[in-house]
Amino acid sequence: MGRLRLYGRVLRLGGVLALGLSLASGLKLQSLLGLGPSPAMRHRLCRWFLERLAAALPFETRLIGTRPAQPMLWLANHLSWTDIPLLGMLQPMAFLAKSEVRQWPLLGWLAAEAGTQFIRRGSGDNGALNRLLSAELQQGRSLLIFPEGTTSNGATLGTFHSRLLSCAIETGTPIQPVAIRYLRDGQVDPIAPFIGEDDLPSHLFRLLKADVAVVEIQLLPPIGSRDMARNQLCRTCHAAIAEALYGNPSVSAAA
Repeated sequence: MGRLRLYGRVLRLGGVLALGLSLASGLKLQSLLGLGPSPAMRHRLCRWFLERLAAALPFETRLIGTRPAQPMLWLANHLSWTDIPLLGMLQPMAFLAKSEVRQWPLLGWLAAEAGTQFIRRGSGDNGALNRLLSAELQQGRSLLIFPEGTTSNGATLGTFHSRLLSCAIETGTPIQPVAIRYLRDGQVDPIAPFIGEDDLPSHLFRLLKADVAVVEIQLLPPIGSRDMARNQLCRTCHAAIAEALYGNPSVSAAA
């Protein structure tokens, strides 16, 4: 029964990825012909695909809170590559991801065609990064970033990189803090996190082979960014997410 379940999940996920490949190929061809969709339409198509990708993953999603009615800078803790489809299915939005994601087979190409902005860790070019992120927000589009800059096992909340919040302050964009956690049998899920030297095929195989886990997504009250000091805003966001996850606000949060 377990093997049949695994085969069924693999076939379903393969079908979704094939759909994404067809969609991305069509968008690429349109762009080459000068007929590509607007960024807003591209993000809506991306959300449509991510809804189907999230549905093909072995998770039961529990959404707590209200989706914002206006564009915001979404700020979430980060545990796995699966965070992106699970959050991206909620609203059309752009994404910021580490440059390594661009090299992933198929998923990296799909992410690029969906308009994901890639950041090279340690590049030090804060000005260019801020201009890139500000441009998205100035167009009235929501943007999702993971301010820890890497994934964790969910036991603790890492330091937030405050430089990523400059774009919200400069454009006056509110922050939508998000607390996401994966639970298995009521405890922190050890399978969902994608950490360390893990590779995508091995992680995906373990995930598809396991029982369904619960992913809890908390959309916390928005935080205004206008006229806020960068480190102060960073600490406020970190404290809100830490309290939602662990019941205790953070003390040292900004880098």
